[in-house]
Amino acid sequence: MSEVVYDQREVKRARYAVAAVFAVHGAVTGSFATRVPWIQDHASLSAGQLGFALAFTAFGASCSMPLAGRITHRFGSRTALRGLIALWTMALILPSLAPNLLTLCLAMFTYGATAGMADVAMNALGVEIEQRLDKSIMSALHGMWSAGALIGSAAGTLAAHLGSDARLHHALAAATLTLLGVAACRWVLDLRPAEDEEPPPRFALPPRSALLIGAVGFCAVFAEGASLDWSAVYLRDQLGTSAGLAAASTTGFMLTMAVARLVGDTVVNRFGAVRTVRAGGVLAVFGGLLIVVAGNPAVAMAGFALLGLGIAVVVPLCFAAAGRSGPNPSQAIAGVATITYTSGLIAPSAIGTLAQATSLVVSFGLVTVLACGLAVLAGVLRTGDRDRPKVSPAGAAVPDPRP
Repeated sequence: MSEVVYDQREVKRARYAVAAVFAVHGAVTGSFATRVPWIQDHASLSAGQLGFALAFTAFGASCSMPLAGRITHRFGSRTALRGLIALWTMALILPSLAPNLLTLCLAMFTYGATAGMADVAMNALGVEIEQRLDKSIMSALHGMWSAGALIGSAAGTLAAHLGSDARLHHALAAATLTLLGVAACRWVLDLRPAEDEEPPPRFALPPRSALLIGAVGFCAVFAEGASLDWSAVYLRDQLGTSAGLAAASTTGFMLTMAVARLVGDTVVNRFGAVRTVRAGGVLAVFGGLLIVVAGNPAVAMAGFALLGLGIAVVVPLCFAAAGRSGPNPSQAIAGVATITYTSGLIAPSAIGTLAQATSLVVSFGLVTVLACGLAVLAGVLRTGDRDRPKVSPAGAAVPDPRP
């Protein structure tokens, strides 16, 4: 990207604008997730057919993510993000319109493709703003995504409770979120490539640095996906709790992650990405052990809360590290995003398959082992010329003395 000079007030305003885009992106996900049962009934699908259709979301995202860098190169960061977030919000309408399995698969592919491209574009801008502010902000940005998902989920739950048609619900939600997302993009940074800068390839394998960083994200997202989809089942089947208490465990896990992400930048700015992820890995392992040995619901719920706390800031820090890992941030971010999306896709089915062959206790033993990888692999997040910004007592950034 060509070097564009922005004053600190413009950069700070861009930070809040991108945070709003993150929240809009999350709200789409929350709005969709709550109406999946309606979509299943509308398309007359079995559980297996629904799972097959939902897999096209990650497939579409994986195919489209490498294109985000080329789109940004062609149109500039502001126009690209405005267009991609609008495509993503409007794609919310498609799944509820699908009358059968084939059309739902096509809808989910489009839904995933637009989600993935918007994801890469907004994370690349977040990394650019973080570097210009010289302090960690990616955790809070992803916290805004979680907050948006909770708001979208709450609205969707209300719509479902009222028995509203998901086609009407999603049309109204898409229109509202499109207006909010496009409006927020007005204040993001408008970065454009230098005249002699080559456009990124349409499709390319992730760079080696992205593979290593993606491995850290894989461990975290696997634990997140397993906990979101199986925590309630674990409490119900293993510990015999009521459906309400089991559902509360999942909600508590989501809230823990959202709060930890919103305040995580303070910890990262104080201790650095590597030490934060290592400490988070220790917390996640301890949480996993509590889940495995839990003899009552309180212990298991505490375990899921610690697991969520430990993994909360890992993915944001992976995106930040990817953006500093080479000359093409969008390509590296796309590579990390593809790996994490893949992890989120396979985690629920892997947990279920292993649980069927053994037990859910063994399945969460695997989650605990993968959580160890966070502590072991955290060093790969020390990319670029710094692990964390140095801040003077007065709050002003000072140079990092390390070579």
